[in-house]
Amino acid sequence: MTKQEKADNIAAILEKLYPEIPIPLDHQDKYTLLIAVLLSAQCTDKRVNQITPLLFAEADTPQKMIQLSVEEIRAIIRPCGLSPRKSKAIYELSHILLEQHDGKVPESFEALEALPGVGHKTASVVMSQGFGHPAFPVDTHIHRLAYRWTLSTGKNVVQTEKDLKRLFPKEKWNDLHLQIIYFGREYCPARGHKPVECPICGLYGRRSLFK
Repeated sequence: MTKQEKADNIAAILEKLYPEIPIPLDHQDKYTLLIAVLLSAQCTDKRVNQITPLLFAEADTPQKMIQLSVEEIRAIIRPCGLSPRKSKAIYELSHILLEQHDGKVPESFEALEALPGVGHKTASVVMSQGFGHPAFPVDTHIHRLAYRWTLSTGKNVVQTEKDLKRLFPKEKWNDLHLQIIYFGREYCPARGHKPVECPICGLYGRRSLFK
């Protein structure tokens, strides 16, 4: 079986398991999505969804966010981790959105990645989930699964993203990103994984998983 055939079969399994795929991070618009994704770095979506209602009750627009101090933002988001860096980024990017983008989240990778605290993965999530543009955000979890399924031997998320984009059609990227995340949580966790029982690893998993 070729790698492309394997990828096609994996996509079919994911589509069958997750025909409907809700966006994991609660948000009301593109700005609140951007903030939620920024907060999700090294933090679970569940924790972010517990904290964002508290933050957005105080400030759910750039105009309101800059009325808070960095210290006030930090006090609210502390449970998400990395709060010194994240609070400063949220405050600064809110200023930039007002000064350079009329208070709106920009619709381009270049402009998004120029914002404080926004890397390629965060920009990819906003472009795909906020604007509907094809993107394949790869975090450490997707990177791990792509390696387990021998779809990529990339040493980093950048290479894994390139490999996955080559294997899957562009119109499927946004759905597959979320389907793989949900699959990893339910069937293919980092710890306690049972490859024989996994619907994908049991068929296409790397041999070393079974030793």
